[in-house]
Order: sequence, then C-alpha cells, then structure tokens
Amino acid sequence: MGHWLDRNIIAPGKLPLLLALTAFVLTFLVTRVITRLIRAGRGPFRNIRPGGLHVHHVVPGIVLMVVGGFGAVAEGRHGFGAAVSAVLFGTGAGLVLDEFALVLHLDDVYWTEQGRKSVEIVVLTAALVGLVLSGFAPFGVNELTPDELQNRSIVVTNTIVNFLIALFALAKGKPRIALIGSVVPFVALVGAVRLARPGSPWARRFYRNRPRARRKARVRAYRHDARWAAVRHRLHDLVAGAPDR
Repeated sequence: MGHWLDRNIIAPGKLPLLLALTAFVLTFLVTRVITRLIRAGRGPFRNIRPGGLHVHHVVPGIVLMVVGGFGAVAEGRHGFGAAVSAVLFGTGAGLVLDEFALVLHLDDVYWTEQGRKSVEIVVLTAALVGLVLSGFAPFGVNELTPDELQNRSIVVTNTIVNFLIALFALAKGKPRIALIGSVVPFVALVGAVRLARPGSPWARRFYRNRPRARRKARVRAYRHDARWAAVRHRLHDLVAGAPDR
C-alpha cells in the first residue's frame, strides 16, 4: 500500500488532490450533521446571525476556496504549503457545494426539494475527483510497464466512453442515472437506450412529430416515478435530511 501511495499519489504530485478530496467529503458530512442538529434544536450549534443577518456557510466556504486556490497556485504540487492550501480549498468547496442549490436558485432552499440538488452535485464532484485520483489514469506516473500502460489506457478509454453515454442519459432527462452512470459502468447505458422523459431536451427535439412516442414516454415516466419516488426520497432524507413540507 505504501509503495502504491508513493508511486501513484506522492511522486506524481497528487497528494494535495487527495487531501482536498478528503477535506471536501469530511466537510460535507460534518456540515450536514451540524445543520441537522441546528434544525432539530440539539447540541451547542446555532445559526450565525450577526446584526440579525443569517450568514450561510457558503460565505466562509467562498473565502476558504479563494485562499486555498491562490495558495495552491503559488505553492505548486509539493510541500507543506501545497498541502495546507489543498485542505483549505477542499474545506471551502465542501461548504460551497453543500449550498449549491441556494446559489443556483438565489434563495434559501436548503431544506426544500430543490435543495436536494446540492447532495447530487457533491456526490458527482467527489466521484469525478476520485476517478482522477484513483491511479488508473497515468497522469504523472513514471516507469509504467507496457502492460500497465495498456491496462490504464483501456480503463481511461472506458471511462471516457461511459461519460459520453451519461451525457445521452442526461439529455433524455435522467440526471440521477447520468450521475451514477458517470462513475458506475453500464448504468448510464440503461438511461441512454430507453425512452426520454417528457420535457427533456431529447424529447423536445426528437418526439416533436411522434405522438405515440410522447404518450409512451409520459406513461413510462409516471410508472417509474410511482415506483421509485418514495425510495429515492428516503435515501435523500437519510443523507441530507427531510425537506420542509
């Protein structure tokens, strides 16, 4: 494990990326725990309201991202300063993306249905950074044997193809399948080959003159939502907390 870490993470200069990803995930998890405690009125935590103004945690998150980002540019990929900058940036990114829906809607939608977008963005970000960090891609890894280079090239090619398929699923109005499919092979393929959801870019473009396809898409979307909506909501509630009703 130590040899793999040194060869694939430390030597290529990916240690700051590992630290940033770790800080990002931990910050998101800790923030969700704290916000749920505040919402329930438990523990010592309270909302920050200087002068009656509610300061959302996206604000210190932006500050940390700016400091960490400029620090990373100044320090490069090696050294103690680079590690500290990476942790600051990852922490700031976790705070910012935890309130991604608030920034998107320019409204306090943290505990609403729209606020679930923040969780999806965090998962997608962590998954994509994890793919870069995993060592499968030969970025900066020296002295690869021909077999290692071939294996890594195959994995990189499969990842790119899988990501392109996920874009098709996204165009068909299936963002969650595209989200999972961008990381897990073959999941996005299911969403890409099936009928598009009503109102999706694909349906508006290709079902415009196909009334039968539009009807089938509406029926299938209704049945799918009736079957899986409750399960999806329970999973979101477990991770992010139940939205206000």
